[in-house]
Amino acid sequence: MDLTSIVVLIVVVILLVTLARMSIRIVRQYEKGVLFRLGRVIGVRMPGLRFIIPVIDKLQIVSLRIVTMPIQSQGIITQDNVSVDISAVAYYRVIDAVKSVVAIENVAAAINQIAQTTLRKVVGRHSLDQTLSETERINTDIREILDALTLEWGVQVTLVELKDIQLPESMKRAMARQAEAEREKRAKIIAAEGESIAAAALGDASDTMMAHPLALQLRNLQSLVEIAVDKNSTVVFPAPMMSTIAELAAFLARESKAAQASAPATASASATPIKAA
Repeated sequence: MDLTSIVVLIVVVILLVTLARMSIRIVRQYEKGVLFRLGRVIGVRMPGLRFIIPVIDKLQIVSLRIVTMPIQSQGIITQDNVSVDISAVAYYRVIDAVKSVVAIENVAAAINQIAQTTLRKVVGRHSLDQTLSETERINTDIREILDALTLEWGVQVTLVELKDIQLPESMKRAMARQAEAEREKRAKIIAAEGESIAAAALGDASDTMMAHPLALQLRNLQSLVEIAVDKNSTVVFPAPMMSTIAELAAFLARESKAAQASAPATASASATPIKAA
């Protein structure tokens, strides 16, 4: 075998190896292959070892896994004219491999752009309070709008979440003052309710003590015990005013009766003559 034959043999072997390598494709479990033959889609290849015709066929691999796509922060004006910076994150996956390749050139870039515009449009229809309190509703609205657009591309948006909401510093201070005023309002309401309940309880207690005078004396004794705990050297405990006045009036009445009873006896004794012995 001469040198020319050896060179030709080597070239043929290299061509065969190159063609064999070009004709073999491996589709992974989480992928699908869209097969083009002379520029025309002829089918979808499932996971596994697949063979194609070199030069004539082209197998484009499409991933079916869920893709996490961050939506960059952007300034949005809410319905009540408050400027906020909002960022989000979207999750999508390919459900039709052929449409994702044929219907649109770059699925990821298209979804990113449409997600930004949809986020701006949906948030702009809500006030600031609604944006902060109704994030679940906003997430659902954005996802539904994106789904209606991306299904034509063979893509399904599974989830959209607002990730960060940045408020202006002036708005943060105003909200802090509002929250503080709300807490003070609740504290005053609770204190007023407590005073009302305490006043009602005191009224019931006073009625009970009026009906049972001994209860007032027992309460006085209990107060003395509580004061004695403090170990004070001098305790000034006011006596009940009405009972003291009543006892004083009774004492004066008894003294007056005694004085009236003793006055006639004294007069009769002085009027009796003394006989001489």
